Amino acid sequence: MTTGSVRNGRDAGPSQVQSVDRAIAILYLLAERGRDGVGVTEVATELGVHKSTAFRLIMALENGDLVEQVEERGKYHLGRGILRLAGATTAQLELPTESRPVCKRLAVELGETVNLAIIDTGEATNILQEYGSSAITGRNWIGQRTPLHATASGKVLLTWSDRAETKEVLASTLERYTPRTITDNSALKAELTRVREQGWASTVEEFEVGLNALAAPVRNAAGDVVASVGVSGPSYRLTVESFPEVADRLMDGAREISTRLGWFGPAQR
Repeated sequence: MTTGSVRNGRDAGPSQVQSVDRAIAILYLLAERGRDGVGVTEVATELGVHKSTAFRLIMALENGDLVEQVEERGKYHLGRGILRLAGATTAQLELPTESRPVCKRLAVELGETVNLAIIDTGEATNILQEYGSSAITGRNWIGQRTPLHATASGKVLLTWSDRAETKEVLASTLERYTPRTITDNSALKAELTRVREQGWASTVEEFEVGLNALAAPVRNAAGDVVASVGVSGPSYRLTVESFPEVADRLMDGAREISTRLGWFGPAQR
């Protein structure tokens, strides 16, 4: 077997990043062998490299949880990190499909517009929208990018986003959209702590005057927050007093979507 055959027909060719190319070949080899696993000597033979080189590559993959050792036999197989990556990718691909029926039901139950948003280069991007019975002339938010600090969906995504990204936002100048927009970095940090503790976020006329919103996190099979499901409506209908009840329904919906994506564990904070 050659490296090319391990890649299921991919043309190997000369690689500018040889170690990466070889590491990929190892993953394909392990995938092909399945439960039988592969030893260092066999990996070296398949790649045409010295055993020490094969061992270093395997150790690098093992450190990233992409490879695990079958201790009783001294062989290696694909690790849990592969499942984590696969789960994240699958969730992104299935996210709109699995979320749509839940969002439709929430829109009917709540009578307001329900959106699904993901984080994209420092902003929240709406990828799905369902109108409630009260939204007679609703605004189309699909494809719209909104600020993380001034929207309920944005706060959810920011709360559970990469730490570096969160730090970057907290250190930046926060744009004011209405008199109620949080523009103080310390206040935003405290707000994100509150969101994490209660499990949902809200905005009271922080992005648009007269518009209130709530949002809850959606998780993939690995438990990572990959999206937020939110509801928005005019402040005279979606009142602050109604937030706790609406949040309960929204979190139930978010958990259902998460389950559809393969998440069966307890909510992580």
